[in-house]
Amino acid sequence: MTVDVHLAQHPEADALLGRSPLAALVGMLLDQQVPMEWAFTGPYTLATRLGEDDLDARRIAAMDPEEFAALFSTKPAIHRYPTSMAKRVQELCRHLVTHYEADAGALTRGADSGAELLRRLHALPGFGRQKAQIFLALLGKRFGITPEGWREAAGPYGEEGSYRSVADITGPESLARVRESKQRAKQVAKEASK
Repeated sequence: MTVDVHLAQHPEADALLGRSPLAALVGMLLDQQVPMEWAFTGPYTLATRLGEDDLDARRIAAMDPEEFAALFSTKPAIHRYPTSMAKRVQELCRHLVTHYEADAGALTRGADSGAELLRRLHALPGFGRQKAQIFLALLGKRFGITPEGWREAAGPYGEEGSYRSVADITGPESLARVRESKQRAKQVAKEASK
Protein backbone atom coordinates (compact mmCIF):
# COMPACT_ATOMS: atom_id res chain seq x y z
CA MET A 1 0.00 0.00 0.00
CA THR A 2 1.29 3.46 -0.89
CA VAL A 3 0.07 6.47 1.04
CA ASP A 4 0.52 10.14 0.17
CA VAL A 5 2.35 11.73 3.13
CA HIS A 6 4.15 15.05 3.57
CA LEU A 7 6.26 14.48 6.66
CA ALA A 8 9.70 15.18 5.21
CA GLN A 9 8.50 17.94 2.88
CA HIS A 10 10.82 16.30 0.31
CA PRO A 11 9.08 14.40 -2.54
CA GLU A 12 11.41 11.37 -2.74
CA ALA A 13 11.68 11.03 1.04
CA ASP A 14 7.90 11.32 1.46
CA ALA A 15 7.34 8.73 -1.29
CA LEU A 16 9.56 6.28 0.60
CA LEU A 17 7.72 6.95 3.87
CA GLY A 18 4.41 6.38 2.12
CA ARG A 19 5.35 2.97 0.76
CA SER A 20 7.71 1.57 3.41
CA PRO A 21 6.54 0.71 6.94
CA LEU A 22 10.18 0.42 8.03
CA ALA A 23 11.05 3.87 6.68
CA ALA A 24 8.08 5.37 8.56
CA LEU A 25 9.16 3.62 11.78
CA VAL A 26 12.76 4.79 11.39
CA GLY A 27 11.61 8.34 10.67
CA MET A 28 9.53 8.32 13.85
CA LEU A 29 12.48 6.94 15.83
CA LEU A 30 14.69 9.76 14.51
CA ASP A 31 12.08 12.39 15.38
CA GLN A 32 13.71 13.81 18.48
CA GLN A 33 15.98 16.81 18.98
CA VAL A 34 15.92 17.66 15.27
CA PRO A 35 13.31 19.33 13.05
CA MET A 36 10.60 16.88 11.93
CA GLU A 37 11.53 17.26 8.27
CA TRP A 38 15.14 16.31 9.00
CA ALA A 39 14.04 13.25 10.98
CA PHE A 40 11.65 12.01 8.31
CA THR A 41 14.15 12.62 5.50
CA GLY A 42 16.60 10.37 7.37
CA PRO A 43 15.24 7.04 6.05
CA TYR A 44 15.58 8.25 2.45
CA THR A 45 19.12 9.49 3.07
CA LEU A 46 20.01 6.18 4.70
CA ALA A 47 18.52 4.11 1.86
CA THR A 48 20.43 6.21 -0.67
CA ARG A 49 23.69 5.73 1.22
CA LEU A 50 23.03 1.98 1.32
CA GLY A 51 22.48 2.04 -2.47
CA GLU A 52 18.88 0.84 -2.11
CA ASP A 53 15.42 2.19 -2.84
CA ASP A 54 14.10 0.97 0.54
CA LEU A 55 15.39 -0.04 3.95
CA ASP A 56 15.97 -3.70 4.81
CA ALA A 57 15.71 -4.59 8.51
CA ARG A 58 17.82 -7.76 8.15
CA ARG A 59 20.61 -5.94 6.36
CA ILE A 60 20.66 -3.08 8.85
CA ALA A 61 20.51 -5.42 11.86
CA ALA A 62 23.45 -7.45 10.55
CA MET A 63 25.73 -4.52 9.64
CA ASP A 64 28.89 -3.77 11.56
CA PRO A 65 27.89 -1.08 14.09
CA GLU A 66 30.86 1.16 13.26
CA GLU A 67 30.20 0.90 9.53
CA PHE A 68 26.53 1.68 10.10
CA ALA A 69 27.36 4.65 12.35
CA ALA A 70 29.64 5.97 9.63
CA LEU A 71 26.66 6.06 7.25
CA PHE A 72 24.85 8.23 9.79
CA SER A 73 27.86 10.49 10.37
CA THR A 74 28.75 11.18 6.74
CA LYS A 75 28.05 14.84 6.05
CA PRO A 76 25.38 15.92 6.01
CA ALA A 77 24.72 13.77 9.07
CA ILE A 78 21.42 11.91 9.20
CA HIS A 79 20.80 13.12 12.75
CA ARG A 80 22.18 15.61 15.23
CA TYR A 81 23.42 12.61 17.28
CA PRO A 82 24.46 10.25 14.48
CA THR A 83 26.27 7.58 16.51
CA SER A 84 23.59 7.09 19.17
CA MET A 85 20.75 7.21 16.63
CA ALA A 86 22.52 4.71 14.36
CA LYS A 87 22.67 2.37 17.36
CA ARG A 88 18.96 2.88 18.03
CA VAL A 89 18.03 2.18 14.40
CA GLN A 90 20.02 -1.06 14.51
CA GLU A 91 18.31 -2.04 17.79
CA LEU A 92 14.92 -1.35 16.21
CA CYS A 93 15.80 -3.49 13.18
CA ARG A 94 17.08 -6.32 15.40
CA HIS A 95 13.79 -6.23 17.31
CA LEU A 96 11.88 -6.48 14.02
CA VAL A 97 14.04 -9.39 12.90
CA THR A 98 13.51 -11.23 16.20
CA HIS A 99 9.81 -10.55 16.72
CA TYR A 100 8.35 -9.83 13.26
CA GLU A 101 10.56 -11.77 10.81
CA ALA A 102 12.09 -8.43 9.72
CA ASP A 103 8.71 -7.22 8.41
CA ALA A 104 7.82 -3.81 9.86
CA GLY A 105 4.35 -4.14 8.33
CA ALA A 106 3.70 -7.20 10.49
CA LEU A 107 3.82 -4.93 13.52
CA THR A 108 0.34 -3.63 12.70
CA ARG A 109 -1.18 -6.77 11.17
CA GLY A 110 -3.29 -8.77 13.57
CA ALA A 111 -3.48 -6.03 16.19
CA ASP A 112 -7.17 -6.30 17.06
CA SER A 113 -7.33 -3.13 19.14
CA GLY A 114 -5.68 0.23 19.51
CA ALA A 115 -4.45 -0.85 22.95
CA GLU A 116 -2.75 -3.93 21.46
CA LEU A 117 -1.10 -1.89 18.71
CA LEU A 118 0.05 0.68 21.28
CA ARG A 119 1.55 -2.14 23.36
CA ARG A 120 3.46 -3.43 20.31
CA LEU A 121 4.73 0.05 19.46
CA HIS A 122 5.73 0.80 23.05
CA ALA A 123 7.75 -2.45 23.09
CA LEU A 124 9.94 -1.18 20.25
CA PRO A 125 13.44 0.00 21.22
CA GLY A 126 13.47 3.79 21.37
CA PHE A 127 9.67 4.12 21.54
CA GLY A 128 8.52 5.52 24.86
CA ARG A 129 4.80 5.86 25.54
CA GLN A 130 4.48 9.31 23.96
CA LYS A 131 6.36 8.34 20.79
CA ALA A 132 4.26 5.16 20.55
CA GLN A 133 1.05 7.18 20.90
CA ILE A 134 2.16 9.69 18.26
CA PHE A 135 3.07 6.89 15.85
CA LEU A 136 -0.26 5.16 16.52
CA ALA A 137 -2.00 8.46 15.67
CA LEU A 138 0.12 8.73 12.52
CA LEU A 139 -0.89 5.21 11.49
CA GLY A 140 -4.56 6.00 12.04
CA LYS A 141 -4.70 9.50 10.59
CA ARG A 142 -2.35 9.13 7.61
CA PHE A 143 -2.04 5.40 6.87
CA GLY A 144 -5.61 4.22 7.52
CA ILE A 145 -4.52 1.65 10.12
CA THR A 146 -7.42 1.99 12.54
CA PRO A 147 -8.01 -0.95 14.87
CA GLU A 148 -10.89 -0.48 17.27
CA GLY A 149 -10.06 2.08 19.95
CA TRP A 150 -7.02 3.50 18.18
CA ARG A 151 -7.94 7.12 18.90
CA GLU A 152 -8.35 6.43 22.61
CA ALA A 153 -5.06 4.52 22.73
CA ALA A 154 -3.31 7.38 20.94
CA GLY A 155 -4.50 9.77 23.64
CA PRO A 156 -4.58 13.46 22.71
CA TYR A 157 -2.61 12.71 19.52
CA GLY A 158 -5.59 10.77 18.15
CA GLU A 159 -8.01 13.67 18.45
CA GLU A 160 -9.67 14.72 15.22
CA GLY A 161 -8.68 18.21 14.06
CA SER A 162 -5.73 18.59 16.43
CA TYR A 163 -2.33 19.96 15.45
CA ARG A 164 -0.17 18.35 18.12
CA SER A 165 2.26 16.12 16.26
CA VAL A 166 3.62 14.72 13.05
CA ALA A 167 0.37 12.72 12.81
CA ASP A 168 -1.41 15.97 11.91
CA ILE A 169 0.87 17.05 9.06
CA THR A 170 -0.67 17.06 5.61
CA GLY A 171 1.49 19.77 4.04
CA PRO A 172 3.38 23.01 4.75
CA GLU A 173 0.39 24.82 6.32
CA SER A 174 -0.37 22.06 8.82
CA LEU A 175 3.35 21.72 9.58
CA ALA A 176 3.36 25.41 10.58
CA ARG A 177 0.27 24.85 12.76
CA VAL A 178 1.91 21.86 14.50
CA ARG A 179 5.02 23.96 15.15
CA GLU A 180 2.90 26.77 16.63
CA SER A 181 1.08 24.29 18.85
CA LYS A 182 4.36 22.80 20.09
CA GLN A 183 5.77 26.27 20.83
CA ARG A 184 2.64 27.16 22.83
CA ALA A 185 2.89 23.91 24.80
CA LYS A 186 6.57 24.61 25.58
CA GLN A 187 5.73 28.14 26.71
CA VAL A 188 2.94 26.89 28.98
CA ALA A 189 5.25 24.25 30.47
CA LYS A 190 7.99 26.86 30.98
CA GLU A 191 5.60 29.25 32.74
CA ALA A 192 4.21 26.45 34.90
CA SER A 193 7.72 25.54 36.09
CA LYS A 194 8.45 29.09 37.34
